[in-house]
Amino acid sequence: MHRVVSAGNTSNNNSTRPRKEKRLTYILNDPDDTKHCAGINGLAVLKYAVSDGSDYLFTGSRDGKLKRWALADDVATCSATFESHVNWVNDAVIVGDNTLVSCSSDTTVKTWNALSNGTCTRTLHQHSDYVTCLAAAGKNSNIVASGGLGGEVFIWDVDAALAPVSKCNDATVDDSSNGTKGSGNLHTVGSSSNICVHTTQTEGYIPIAAKGHKESVYALAINEGGTVLVSGGTEKVVRVWDTRSGSKTLKLKGHTENIRALLLDSTGRYCLSGSSDSMIRLWDIGQQRCVHSYAVHTDSVWALASTPSFSHVYSGGRDFSLYLTDLQTRESSLLCTGEHPIVKLALHDDSIWVASTDSSVHRWPAEGYNPQKIFQRGNSFIAGNLSFSRARVSVEGSSPVPVYKEPTLTIAGIPAIMKYEVLNNKRHVLTKDTSGSVKLWEITKGVVVEDYGKVSFEEKKEELFEMVSIGTWFSVDTRLGSLSIHLDTPQCFCAEMYSAELNIAGKPEDDKVNLGLETLKGIFTHWLIKRKQRMGSPAPANGELLSGKDIAARSLAHSRTAVDGISENDVMVYPPFEFPVTSLPSIITEGTEGGQWRKRVADLDGTEDEKDFPGWCLDCLLNNRLPSREATKCSFYLHPCEGSTVQILTQGKLSAPRILRTHKVINYVVEKMVLDKPLDSVANGGFAPVLGASQLQHQVVGDGSFQSGFKSWQKRKPSIEILCNNQVLPPDMSLATVKTYIWKKNEDLVLHYRVVQGR
Repeated sequence: MHRVVSAGNTSNNNSTRPRKEKRLTYILNDPDDTKHCAGINGLAVLKYAVSDGSDYLFTGSRDGKLKRWALADDVATCSATFESHVNWVNDAVIVGDNTLVSCSSDTTVKTWNALSNGTCTRTLHQHSDYVTCLAAAGKNSNIVASGGLGGEVFIWDVDAALAPVSKCNDATVDDSSNGTKGSGNLHTVGSSSNICVHTTQTEGYIPIAAKGHKESVYALAINEGGTVLVSGGTEKVVRVWDTRSGSKTLKLKGHTENIRALLLDSTGRYCLSGSSDSMIRLWDIGQQRCVHSYAVHTDSVWALASTPSFSHVYSGGRDFSLYLTDLQTRESSLLCTGEHPIVKLALHDDSIWVASTDSSVHRWPAEGYNPQKIFQRGNSFIAGNLSFSRARVSVEGSSPVPVYKEPTLTIAGIPAIMKYEVLNNKRHVLTKDTSGSVKLWEITKGVVVEDYGKVSFEEKKEELFEMVSIGTWFSVDTRLGSLSIHLDTPQCFCAEMYSAELNIAGKPEDDKVNLGLETLKGIFTHWLIKRKQRMGSPAPANGELLSGKDIAARSLAHSRTAVDGISENDVMVYPPFEFPVTSLPSIITEGTEGGQWRKRVADLDGTEDEKDFPGWCLDCLLNNRLPSREATKCSFYLHPCEGSTVQILTQGKLSAPRILRTHKVINYVVEKMVLDKPLDSVANGGFAPVLGASQLQHQVVGDGSFQSGFKSWQKRKPSIEILCNNQVLPPDMSLATVKTYIWKKNEDLVLHYRVVQGR
C-alpha cells in the first residue's frame, strides 16, 4: 500500500492519440477437429478424383473452415481441413480438376489445392465487404464469379489469377480499385513457413467488375461455357451479364423479395430463381420473360439444384423442407423435412447432399438419373403459381407427406455455441450450445472443465456466482460456433492473481501472476520451442514444456527483473495455463504488414516472420516486456471504527493493488499502529503511540509485508477486523471485490478497523 500524498497527481497527457494496436484472437477448438462446429454454407462435389478414384465432398462452414470428405457407400471420412478464412465461409465451388474456390465474410476469395492437406494457393482481396456467393462454369472452363454486399460482382479467370508471381505457394492479390487497370499489391504467403512476405508492387491480375447492382448480391450462376452470368439479391431482379466484358445485357423482374438462389442451364438460355417470396421462377432469357412460377414452399427459398438435363429442380429453404419439382408438368413432391432451414444443395449421382444452419450435413435419396421414380411413389401435388396457394394448403393441414423419413448418410457436426457468460473469476466461461448442453470452459487452458448436460443455463450461472472482482482482460464472441477469445493490448494485461489463488506449487504464495501474459505463454509455448530449436538455441527441458514438479523445482531459481516483475528468460508454463496438445487453439491476428490471417497453433513451425505477429505480442513472448498500462490500483481511506480508542492521523488516502487481500490491510494496521510495543501489552489492551502524519507518509506496506506466508494474518495478535459499510470483511477478500460488492460506489473506498477483544 502506498499513501497518496496529493490529490493533484495527474497522468502524463499525451497530445498525440496512440495508434490502434493489432488484436490477437485465439479460438478454442474441440478435441475432435474433424467436425464442423457451425452451420454449413457451402457444398461442392468433386467426382472421380485422380488421387485414389474416390469422390469428394467439400463443405464450407460458418466456423471459418472448409473440409474435404472422402466418400464411400456408407461413410464419409474427413481427409483434410482448409483453415485460413477469419470469418464465415459463405460458399465454395470446384474449378477444373483440383482447384477449390471459397468466399467469406472476411471480404476475401481464396483458392486452394483441393487434393492437398489444406494448402491455400491464393488470397484475392478485391471485395470491400462480405463475399456472399460464388458461381463456377463447367469443368472445362476456368471462369468464377463472386458477389457480395454493396452490389459488388467480379468475374475471375482462375488460371490468370493463379499465375506465378513468386516462389511462395500462397499469394494475395490486393487491389484498392474495383475492376480498374493498375498495379496490385501482391502479398505472398508460404503454406508451410512464412505467413506473409513483404508486399511488392507488381502488375497484379485484375478481375472484371460487373457494375450495375445498387444493393447486395446473394445469388450467382454461370452457364457451362462461362459466357453468361446471372445475379440476384435484395433488388428483387435477376440481372444478366456478359462475362467477357462485364456488361449487363438485361434484367428480369417478377420476384417481390430478395433473390437467394439461381441456376442456369448448360446453354445459358433458361434460368431458375428462388426467392424469399417463397416462389421459384423459370425464366427464358432469350425471350426476356418468366415462363413458369412454382408455389412449392411456404417460406423463403434459399437453395436450388437441378438434374443434369435441367428437367427437374430440387429446392430447399426456410421451411426446413426439400422438394422435387418437374419443370414441365409442375408436379411436385416433398422429399424430406428436417429440423433446420436448408441453405445449400449439391446433387451427387442418385443422391443429394443437404446443408443447413446446423453443423451436420445429410445425404438423401434423390433419383437424380430418373426423378420420375419419386413421383411414382405417390403423394405428389401440382405446384400452384401464386405464393399464397401453398401457404393456404399448409394452414388447412393438408401438407404433403415426405417421401423419405431418414437420410442415407449423415456427416455429424458439433453443436454450435449460441450463448455464453464470462464468470467473475475471469478464467471460466459458461456456454450453452444449440443442443441445449451447458458446459464450463477454462479459457486459460482451452478445455472444458465440466459438462453439465442439458440443464438450465440461468440456474447454473447463478449457482456458479462468486463474489470476486477480477479485471476484464479479454472479450468473447461465438460467431464462429466456438469460443473466440480476443486479446487487446494493454487491456489484456490488466488482470492479476496471487499464485496461491491459482494453486501453483513451488511458487511463492504472494507472487503476482498476470493472467494475460501466462495465457499467451501457454498458447505459444510450442511455437517458442520450435523457434528456439530452429535458431539453434536449446529449448527448455530438452524441448519439453516445464510443468508440475519442474516448475516447483525451478520457479524459485528464476529471479524477477524490475520491468513489470517478469523474469528475463521465463518461458515456463504454469499448470493453470497449459493447453492440451490434442486440442491446441487456432489464432487469428494481423502483423505489421498484410491483412488478418488464421492458423492452428500446432501448424506453426517456428519459421514465421516476426512481421506476421503484433509487435506487442512478440515483445511479451520474446523480450518478456509488458506494454505500459494504467496501474491497477485501488485508492481508499482507513479510519478507526466509531468509539474506538485507537486513533490514526491520516493525511490523504492510501493506495494499493486492486488484488490486495483484506488480511494485508490487517497486517498494515498491526504493524504500523500496534507492534511498536510488545505483543503481551498489546494483547492486554495497550497500544503503540499513534504514528505522526510525517511518519505515515513514508511508510510503504504492500504485497511484501510480512513475507511469512499468504495467511500471515492468522498468526497476529491482537485480532483486527476490517469493515466496510459496517460489514466485517473476510480476510481473503480483495480490495477490488470490496469496492464492487460491498462499497458499491464510484468514490474512493472507505475502510474501518477495530480491535476484537478476547480472541
